Amino acid sequence: MCGRFVSTTTPADLVDLLGGLRWDPVETLAPSWNVAPTDPVPAVLERVDRETGELVRRLRPLRWGLVPSWSKDPSGGARMINARSETVHEKPAFRKAFASRRCVIPADGYFEWRPVPAADGHKAFKQPYFLSTGTVMLLAGLYEFWRDRSLPEDDPAGWLTTTTIITMDATDSAGRVHDRMPLTVAPEDLAGWLDPDTSDPDVLHRLLARPGGGDLRVRAVSTAVNSVRSDGPDLLAQVPDPLGLAD
Repeated sequence: MCGRFVSTTTPADLVDLLGGLRWDPVETLAPSWNVAPTDPVPAVLERVDRETGELVRRLRPLRWGLVPSWSKDPSGGARMINARSETVHEKPAFRKAFASRRCVIPADGYFEWRPVPAADGHKAFKQPYFLSTGTVMLLAGLYEFWRDRSLPEDDPAGWLTTTTIITMDATDSAGRVHDRMPLTVAPEDLAGWLDPDTSDPDVLHRLLARPGGGDLRVRAVSTAVNSVRSDGPDLLAQVPDPLGLAD
């Protein structure tokens, strides 16, 4: 799974990488070295502008943890941070979004944990690892709209837009740390992935790729990242690896 990640890419960086992109400066998110479930995350998506009919590529914040439109309340979103690529086109919670509401979430890398058994007077603990490619990863995601039906439909406070990250079986270096890994979309495949008119599951699955071809850089980092209240670039500082999994 992908349960925490790092996101420090600026809108200007994304324009250099992806080309034309619109965003609301008021909605621009601050860099985060410890993005956690239910946090707002930056997402790139395409929607038809109601006034012009133009398909517009936008950067906007979405809440991490997908809430299906048919949910009675948004409380289950924290459990829907990931969608399995093997079944994403079939599961009721994801299939409509997979068909027409796809996005990418820029990330510097992500964290995974491995248990370290008690030894030499030390208690058992979970060792965090930071996995990255050394470049911006465009994590493949889906997004969905949920409306609080206790409020008027035209009340902005009644709408929630959420997202999830697509994962698959981990390979190579990522597989040493965890059995799942997030999938990415290459910049050259972004137009096809974001286009809401592209709905063929086989075509969409072919646009998904393992980050770095599955060969990621692995670094043991401080257990400070275990707390969702911790943040800052110091969380990525390398520490001795008790399990010998790091590069």
